Amino acid sequence: MKISWKKSAMILFSAFLLASCGAQGEKKSTGGEGASGDSEKTEKTYKIGVTQYVEHPSLDAAFEGFKKAIEESGLKVEYDTQNAQADNSLNTTIANNLVSSNVDLIFANATPSAQAVASATKDIPIIFTSVTDPVGAELITSMDQPGANVTGTIDTHPDAIPNTLKFMKEQLNMKKIGMVFNSGEQNSRAQVDIVKKLAEEQGVKIEEAPVATSADVKQATESLVGKVDGYYIITDNTVVSALESVISVANDNKLPVMVGEFDSVKRGGLGAYGFEYFDIGYEAGQMAVKILKDGKKPSELPAQPPQNLKLVINKKAAEAAGIEIKDEWGAEFSE
Repeated sequence: MKISWKKSAMILFSAFLLASCGAQGEKKSTGGEGASGDSEKTEKTYKIGVTQYVEHPSLDAAFEGFKKAIEESGLKVEYDTQNAQADNSLNTTIANNLVSSNVDLIFANATPSAQAVASATKDIPIIFTSVTDPVGAELITSMDQPGANVTGTIDTHPDAIPNTLKFMKEQLNMKKIGMVFNSGEQNSRAQVDIVKKLAEEQGVKIEEAPVATSADVKQATESLVGKVDGYYIITDNTVVSALESVISVANDNKLPVMVGEFDSVKRGGLGAYGFEYFDIGYEAGQMAVKILKDGKKPSELPAQPPQNLKLVINKKAAEAAGIEIKDEWGAEFSE
């Protein structure tokens, strides 16, 4: 059959269009495979090991803050959460287990837990919080340049202890202050040394009652009755986990108890210059996000103190100790 030149041209043009459409279809398909690969990267599930020294409201709140920051980042995360229940041998076992599991990052909540994991690995990034003196605990080289694989947020503000001691002396008229603490915890020893130095400068006497376990707290508190005008309970994990023992003895003897953080105010402490543990946990979580999501190294993230400091007073505790709250304190109140 003979075909005219016009009909031949139409057939060739149609064939060209079909070939072009096919090529475009193949190109779209290839592009779709690339997008899927990128999606797989963003959908990675990270494994975070969590080691916490003991359960008490402040440390629990710090962990909640950490998880909130991770959640808001959009990262997919599985937590391997383990609690040492204030047992140092178990603390070491937990650290070794997390390292063996090859987690992507470790969140260490409290000084003993941070020290255990820092000894167990020099490779896995470690973010700590609820640590008072990370340099003295040999976790980091300095606040500005932490070095190696460890950094985090601390649980003390430079003005917290000076403000508390000044308040106890000038507003509560205390000349003798009792301190119950675990002398084996670096976090506690560092705070007590600061308090003693400032107290000596202000003419205030510190009476110490060291303990080894939470079971010793009540007896240690009772041993100071008759010798002190009140108590200052710092952020000591052993004592804070048994704070009700201190509060009970103090209330029976109308002795005020100043504490180191707000959760202890809610549990019956008279007051504290402090910050929310949720916030320092949240700030630690933001550091973890920078490592997992942005590829930062712990050595590039300076350790940091809490950002805000305020006085919070428990009205019921003030009433129990016979203390009149003054407007000039500028305090916030805890129920």
